[in-house]
Amino acid sequence: MSMRIRIVDAFTDRPFAGNPAGVLLLDSDAFPDDAWLQRVATEMNLSETAFAHPLPPGGDADWALRWFTPAAEVAMCGHATLAAAHVLRSTGAATGTVRFAALCGILTTTARDDGTFTLDFPTAPLTEVPVPDGVADALGADVLSAHDTGPHIGDLLVELADERTVRALTPDCPALVAHSRRGIIATAAAEDPSSSGYDFVSRCFFPQLGIDEDPVTGSAHTALAPFWSARLRRDELTGLQASARSGLVATSLRGDRTLLTGGAVTVVDGELLA
Repeated sequence: MSMRIRIVDAFTDRPFAGNPAGVLLLDSDAFPDDAWLQRVATEMNLSETAFAHPLPPGGDADWALRWFTPAAEVAMCGHATLAAAHVLRSTGAATGTVRFAALCGILTTTARDDGTFTLDFPTAPLTEVPVPDGVADALGADVLSAHDTGPHIGDLLVELADERTVRALTPDCPALVAHSRRGIIATAAAEDPSSSGYDFVSRCFFPQLGIDEDPVTGSAHTALAPFWSARLRRDELTGLQASARSGLVATSLRGDRTLLTGGAVTVVDGELLA
């Protein structure tokens, strides 16, 4: 058995930046068994690998979509959804707006004339919570506020003093495991948004999923968008995820939905033989 498998850098317009995702489009009308999906994702060893198969016409969605890290399946993933939409368009398998049926509900992606894609995701419901004991020590920085991000992503969002603090983090990732269901989003306002081109910065740590730091996390921006829109009093914002690879995510808050826009580049197009 062989099939095409690709690696796509998402939330970037150039190779070797943004967040790489594996993408496997299946010809079947159902997913293979979970153990095989997990083995492929572990072999790819990327933050997520997306698996998609077409659905019958006339339903609520066009493709079924699942995502696996090297260690586990996840309920929501932004960058691998963007990567899957990019592969669908670049191969001619789909154009325009694509509806995906996923664990977190129906997600849509829309191809734009400039080559980017806009993703329509559920907005994370934020609840401010006391700063958990040990989080500041694990991060190595004082925490101004902490927020639960709800069931779909299950992260703890923590606000830090400034952009330089976020960029300088060298967290004790094993110590972060106890403080959220999925991971930690650290964020601060941009130091100079008028010249930098972004409004806030973030970094995301997911040691629970076998990913100490995720390069660019689309799903985290469904929480970052309402967080910063409330503070900056604007619904249209741009976030920089300040990882070593880095990437920009344009966010547009629409009540219970958040639009995420970014580009993608295919960097590997190969054959899976197992």
